[in-house]
Amino acid sequence: MGNSVGQRAFHKAQLEKRQKAEVLPMLRHALQLHKMGLLPEAQAAYRQLLQLASNQFIALHMLGTLESDAKNYQHAEVLLSRAVAVDPRSAEAHMSLGVALNGLRRHDEARESYRKALALRPNYALALSNLGNASVALELHEEALHSYDKALALNPDLAEAHNGRGWALCRRRNYDEAIASLNRALSIKPDYAAALANRAIALRELQRFDEALADGNRAIALAPDDANGWLARAGVLLQIQQIAQASRDCEQALAIDPNSIQAHMMQGLCLAGLGRVDEALASFDRALDIQPDLQSAISNNIFTLDFAEDATVERHQQARQVWWERVGAKIASEASGPHDNSRNPDRRLVLGYVSSDFNAHSAAFIFKPVLQHHDRAQFEIVCYACSSKVDATTSEFKKIADRWRDASQWTDDRLAAEIRADGVDILIDLSGHTRGNRLGVFARKPAPIQVHGWGHGTGTGLPTIDYLFSDPVAIPSAVRHLFAETIVDLPCFVTLAPLPDGIARAPAPAISNGFVTFGVFNRISKISDEAVVVWSRILERVPGSRLLIKDVALDDRLVRDNLLARFAACRLPAERVDLLGATLRSEHLASFNRVDIALDPFPQNGGVSTLEALQMGVPVVAKLGNSLPSRAAGAILTALGLPDWVADSEEAYVEIAASRAAGIGDLDKLRRELPGQINASAAGNPISYARAADAAYRAMWQRYCDGGA
Repeated sequence: MGNSVGQRAFHKAQLEKRQKAEVLPMLRHALQLHKMGLLPEAQAAYRQLLQLASNQFIALHMLGTLESDAKNYQHAEVLLSRAVAVDPRSAEAHMSLGVALNGLRRHDEARESYRKALALRPNYALALSNLGNASVALELHEEALHSYDKALALNPDLAEAHNGRGWALCRRRNYDEAIASLNRALSIKPDYAAALANRAIALRELQRFDEALADGNRAIALAPDDANGWLARAGVLLQIQQIAQASRDCEQALAIDPNSIQAHMMQGLCLAGLGRVDEALASFDRALDIQPDLQSAISNNIFTLDFAEDATVERHQQARQVWWERVGAKIASEASGPHDNSRNPDRRLVLGYVSSDFNAHSAAFIFKPVLQHHDRAQFEIVCYACSSKVDATTSEFKKIADRWRDASQWTDDRLAAEIRADGVDILIDLSGHTRGNRLGVFARKPAPIQVHGWGHGTGTGLPTIDYLFSDPVAIPSAVRHLFAETIVDLPCFVTLAPLPDGIARAPAPAISNGFVTFGVFNRISKISDEAVVVWSRILERVPGSRLLIKDVALDDRLVRDNLLARFAACRLPAERVDLLGATLRSEHLASFNRVDIALDPFPQNGGVSTLEALQMGVPVVAKLGNSLPSRAAGAILTALGLPDWVADSEEAYVEIAASRAAGIGDLDKLRRELPGQINASAAGNPISYARAADAAYRAMWQRYCDGGA
């Protein structure tokens, strides 16, 4: 037996000697191919070597890093796990494994691998930088910045750490600081595509669109096979309403990385903007399949449901419940304790308004008259501005506010802390689930009473928001039990600022034209296929009539062509449809002088566009539906004394439009009377409306003082 054991040991030693003699030249050859940039050949050489020596550390490590660089993270993880098993003392191998795990979105495991690398080599700057990357992915931004700063203390010229730091600052909304870090990365490494893509995002958030677009273009030129450059440019294009091109960029990104959460998200926004609602919802669902608690995807899904024909009230509220369960409840569990606001029912109250739309945004035209006409003896106004967009309208809001807070680059934690420090008694969300919302702040409940109003009429779904402003038509009593918030009725769920000075109203254009012009001044995304069919029927019923459609998206030729094709499919020739794109607001309002009757879209109704038409003297035909977004225009018309312009079916909608078009004299008379009728109503008169809001706030506060909130 002894001889047998000795013979086996001898043969094993001989085999290892032969293998070593074969392996070393193969390894040198593979490393040379790798060094020369012949990566497919190098990969093949490493694989061939591993067939002969499966535990050859260098081959495992090098092949694993190549697979990771090619984003084949699953293969990379297998190889690099074997590498660290062979040599657990290799800091480089642990760090490389962390990169693969981070690519697989297993960020906690990635952080553990980076920590192992740092335990072996504490001054490993690249491992510190990568630890920062994994921390950012987990939204641990302070930890990430600490890691990047440590890395840069060790190596001030580490471009990757400057880039990562810039992205972490972006995620914290510190865009100016982010750009400074990204500029430093690019000064070290001018052709750094990832830093260009990140800087494009920061510049976009600061409304510096030309610079952002240039960075996106350059990122794509440098790294056409990297999805991030395409997505950075898509975000800019979407913001400047070049939606069709943005969608094509998203397609490119998805072709490169089919599992990119951001690509599915961005494509969903593009499809929603193009009116392809079902496809948009499917894109958001794909993003949520990958990351179920992605706050922005859930909010975008909620907002886009407003445009879905078959979305019931139950479905709307269920979608909001998802946001609360996956996002809000986790935040609320970590929120600060009780409030110490004095429960004096008669004292002057501090109202805090939170919005990303304190600028020339349509939403601002709705809530501005409320803020403007509050009883200042009763209320102090604090505005928390959450957008970097600043314009003349922003200046007007600054004059209205007693205190102005630029929160555009504040984290949710900081904003919540500032609200508490400001002693806000009633905090009002003006965004709901629309872009730029700060619902994460409201989940923290920084004020004793929280309200949603004038931003998203279908509610938020947050139990931490106590009240929702609406009206009896917009939210019928039969469905109010489905809401997380208590519904408080105002004269109408919205109002609108008076027209700017110098806007002239004209007589009904049919008098001089000899034909009736119907108008649609809503977003293209609101123009459903059902509405296209009905509007085509109306023009068929009214001989010689024309349809004027106006939206900023119509500056995009592809959007125009697509819209005209939809009408052509309903036998309405393009010659009877006029399209207008973006204009100044004064020109936009003056364009209503070309319209005799406005046609409100459905199932997603108009809001500001409906009110603007009425203020210009243009009556609006609306269809009252069962879903909440399909009741907005009906609620407005009813509140302003025009219930006979509200249809309960498509047939009634066609009949109202056609019959009213036959009475041009009556249209002209109504056109002259409408502005006065609006101003005489509680819903249309800004002072009366603001007094109703004041009374509602005071009643909420009284209930709180009585121990009811």
